[in-house]
Amino acid sequence: MAQHSVVPGLFPPPDYAHTAVVRADRRLAFLAGAVPLDPEGALVGPGDFVAQTGQVLTNLDIALEAVGCTAADVVATTVYVVATDPADLSLVWEVVRAGGLTLGPHTSTLLGVSCLGYPGQLVEITAVAEVPEAAEAS
Repeated sequence: MAQHSVVPGLFPPPDYAHTAVVRADRRLAFLAGAVPLDPEGALVGPGDFVAQTGQVLTNLDIALEAVGCTAADVVATTVYVVATDPADLSLVWEVVRAGGLTLGPHTSTLLGVSCLGYPGQLVEITAVAEVPEAAEAS
């Protein structure tokens, strides 16, 4: 199991850890950025941070399941948001929190960016997960 900690002497983060340490004898899954596209490749929720974040979390859950993991196995994420207003970043983070990704807690970085890969895309999340021993055996 990953050991998560909030480091004394640093400002306490909201719903994530400063560090995550994983034993070297465990498998890690590195997940490419989950994007707000449906299975047919159509953008979900044009112009809507909440709808896009919901689809990103759905797609991330599907990718995690494919490698034998759940959101609880995530040790690190980076959340990219096409925004310059901190209120938009907060809006996305609230959806992430409500979606269960902050269970753990895991380490996370939330950033505003100028552009993402698909036209109209507002949100993307990359993740690293610790593969449970049961999934390693299969």
